[in-house]
Amino acid sequence: MRYSFKRFWLLGARISAAIFIVLLITAALLPGLLTSVDPLSTDATQVLARPSVEHWFGTDQSGRDIYARVVHGAGTSVLVGLRAVGIALVIGALLGTLAGVAPKWIDQIVSRLIEIVMAFPEFLIALLVVAIVGKGGGAVALGVTISIIPAYMRLARVTAQQLKLAGPLDSAKMAGVGPWRGTISHVVPGVFASLTALAIVGFGSAIVSAAGLSFLGLGVPPPTPEWGLMMSEGKNQLHNAWWITFFPGLALAATVIAITTLARPLQRRLEEGA
Repeated sequence: MRYSFKRFWLLGARISAAIFIVLLITAALLPGLLTSVDPLSTDATQVLARPSVEHWFGTDQSGRDIYARVVHGAGTSVLVGLRAVGIALVIGALLGTLAGVAPKWIDQIVSRLIEIVMAFPEFLIALLVVAIVGKGGGAVALGVTISIIPAYMRLARVTAQQLKLAGPLDSAKMAGVGPWRGTISHVVPGVFASLTALAIVGFGSAIVSAAGLSFLGLGVPPPTPEWGLMMSEGKNQLHNAWWITFFPGLALAATVIAITTLARPLQRRLEEGA
């Protein structure tokens, strides 16, 4: 009975997560399907209006509809996350693979560099990059990308070494295939497969990091709808307008939970396949 309830609970959680992800993608690509309200439109007669039938999530200090801004803000957050994870996945996989199949002394140098960089929190690295490059959405995406590349490199390196010991490169060499061609044909696909689950979970983490930087005022400029920026704009109104910060924060938390919920079974299957 307890096992059946657990399976039912997990199934319900995954279905709910999948539905939320579909809504998130819809909000990011076609926000007009979820709201017809302009997220930048102000209304002096509706300043700090509480959640109601007219304004589901209430309004902010300028009378802008919070629901519309949360919906349109999904596009900004998703784009940053996809860009960061996509670039980090490719660069990390390639560099990690090269380190994994390279001579031992090169691998040791790369391994030490990865350990040094990963000793610092990812958010701190992203913050440092943005401080050097300057404010803006592009700077935030760059900072988040650079901060997560070492994690992909480390996993790619370990996977490449495991595949190297498994013997496909030796078999390819006996068949007359060159080392680089053998690596691309037999090692790189396996590395990318092992990084899939990390990329999915990392997508949620990248969104959180980008939102954190925007919360500090380092991301996209106002009045652009972005979850971290919206939370920052409402932090001084918590005592009388909690909804300004609550709903963007809820969207951010729900995104991470949904992504993690769907990524766990995929990660287990990949580990079993390995």
